[in-house]
Parts: sequence; structure tokens; C-alpha cells
Amino acid sequence: MAHLPQVKIPATYMRGGTSKGVFFRLQDLPEPCQVPGEARDKLFMRVIGSPDPYSAHIDGMGGATSSTSKCVILSKSARPEHDVDYLYGQVSIDKAFVDWSGNCGNLSTAAGAFAIHAGLVDPSRITENGTCMVRIWQANIRKTIIAHVPVSNGQVQETGDFELDGVTFPAAEIVLEFLDLADDGEEGGSMFPTGNPVDDLDVPVDVVEGGTLKATLIAAGIPTIFVNAEDIGYQGTELREDINSDPAQLARFEQIRVAGALRMGLIKSAEEALTRQHTPKVAFVSPPKSYPASSGKTVEADEVDLLVRALSMGKLHHAMMGTCAVAIGAAAAVPGTLVNLAAGGVERQAVRFGHPSGTLRVGAEAAQVGGSWVVTKAIMSRSARILMEGWVRVPT
Repeated sequence: MAHLPQVKIPATYMRGGTSKGVFFRLQDLPEPCQVPGEARDKLFMRVIGSPDPYSAHIDGMGGATSSTSKCVILSKSARPEHDVDYLYGQVSIDKAFVDWSGNCGNLSTAAGAFAIHAGLVDPSRITENGTCMVRIWQANIRKTIIAHVPVSNGQVQETGDFELDGVTFPAAEIVLEFLDLADDGEEGGSMFPTGNPVDDLDVPVDVVEGGTLKATLIAAGIPTIFVNAEDIGYQGTELREDINSDPAQLARFEQIRVAGALRMGLIKSAEEALTRQHTPKVAFVSPPKSYPASSGKTVEADEVDLLVRALSMGKLHHAMMGTCAVAIGAAAAVPGTLVNLAAGGVERQAVRFGHPSGTLRVGAEAAQVGGSWVVTKAIMSRSARILMEGWVRVPT
């Protein structure tokens, strides 16, 4: 019996923020995979090593976590005032699907750097030494991201002394600007799908006594459901093992996620949530407290404005998703949201929050337009670097 050789595809393995992913230029993909559909999804699942009943990704490039099961496609943009189009796929670990419903804020950092590395930015726009402004069209959510990428001798500068909690080693700082944040497909649209900064969310009685939970439902950066830690029996100081080792609690968070997704109009039935694992996110907040981070260092209460823990793909994230950080900044800037109240209830344009790995600062500019709150911009700093480059191989 004849055996077909593996397919060899140019690819780059990159870290961006606290995530990792396999990056492709659109033109390098096999022709059937250059358009959305089953062929592309099957390719990305095989690259990552999914679906994997062992949840280990031994036979693929994935790392068996939501932070490391990601693929990215970049191409030159035909849109005015943009350099590249960036498309992100979150690959399910144990199920056979790729979720295209949202963005990855961490890999947005790497998208800016990769665009320069891969020759997708006009050379005339790349300074010899300084900072290159890469204008990214985020194709999943149809929004603009500006990445300010440091350049040294005409090449992306990857080494530096910028430290990011959740990443072991320092690197060069990349500043990201997320523009027009309402994630509803309309420029200037309200961030709050229900029109309210706080809603009474109907949930099963085994989630909370009485079946009603206070929640801020926001669509900025990525659709996110914020609840108070205290209301669901937590302190806000929890680390990954406190949540992820308890299947009953993870199931409880999924019930909150489904209820919020229904209320936000993201799904029409609870069953639909099974094929939309990437969005919305669920996060719980609390006022500042001192706690030991996963690195062993102590985050003191006076170092942060509030604490936030967030779940991604059904598990508590080891640090914080970049898009969820944007949602935190946006919600903190709007008076009366649970995030704003946990941060003291004062007007603010930036917030520093504690997460399982340490702290993160994000800025946001909010205003009322026509009676609705909008956030025109959110800013945060991350870092990125190439881990490997060459070809990825997958069975035919």
C-alpha cells in the first residue's frame, strides 16, 4: 500500500503576550485552505493536534491549553489605511472545531511583529531605527488595531527589558491600540448589548441561590460576562488549580457563560454554545486584596485597583487574555459597571488589575454618545518574539 508524504507548509511559531500560536501567510497555505471552510479548519486542527482525547497535543504544535491552541493567518490588506488583515482561529482541544468568533489580544501583538517579519508591510513604512506603526485589520471582529513595533537596524527588535507578568523572560515592549471597541459590527455602537451597565442574569438555581446573578455584559475587545467574585463564593484571589481541578465549578461557570451568551444575543439556544467556546468570556471581579501570584511573588492590595480572574475555553486562564484585558479597561471606564465598582467606583482612564500571574495595566477612553457609552480606544503593552520558523508538516 502506497503512503502519501506529509504536506510541508511555511509557518512561524510565535509567542505574543501570554499566548503562543502558529502563524501563516495566506499565500503560503494550500489553495483549498486559502478560503474559509472545512479544508482550512481540518488543516489547523491537524497542525495543533486536535481533537485530542488525551488533552496533551503530543502529535501537534498545540500546548493543550487555550493559550497555546491557536492559529493565525495574515495577508496584505486591501482596506485603505491598513497594512495587513489578521484572522485568528481558536482550535478546540478535545473537539473537532475551530472557533472564529473572536480575536486574541495577546496574539495581536505578534501579528504586528509577524507582519514586518513576513514582508507584509510596505518597506517604505519601516523605519531603520525607532518604531513602526503597523495598521492591522482584525478580520474576526472587523476592528482596527494599531501595533507600535520597535525596530532596530530595519528589523523587528525582539529583545529588551520589558517585563510582562505571566511571561518568564523580558523582551521588547510593543504598545497596542484597540480602536472603536464595541464588538457589534457597527462603528460607534454601544458596548452593552442589553443597554445596561449591570443586569440581573437568570441562571440555574444550582449556580446561585435564587437563580439571579448581577452581571455586567459588555462587548468591547471581546464579549465578556463580569460577575462579582463574592456572589459566586470566591475571593478573587484564586489561582488556576483552585478552579480547574474542580469539574463541578467549571460546569457552573459554563452555565453562567451560556446564560450570558443567550442574554447578549450571541446564541439562540444553549446547545449552540457548544460550538462557540471562545466567546463570550466569563470573569469575576473583587476589590483589591493581597495574594500570592502563581510565580510565588506577593501582589499587594495597594498595587492594584481591583482583582480579576477570567476563564477561556472552559478553564481559568493562567494570566489574562489580551482581549479580556481590553474589556476590563473599557468596563472600568464606565461608571456603575461591576468592574468600575470593584475598582472603587470612581471615574478613571486607566486601571491596574491583579490576575493569577501578577498585574496588568490597561487604559481606555470612554464617552457617552447619543445616550450610549462607547470606548473609542484602549491601550496596553505586551511583547512578542519568534520561537521557531520554517515549515510545519501535516499528514496529507
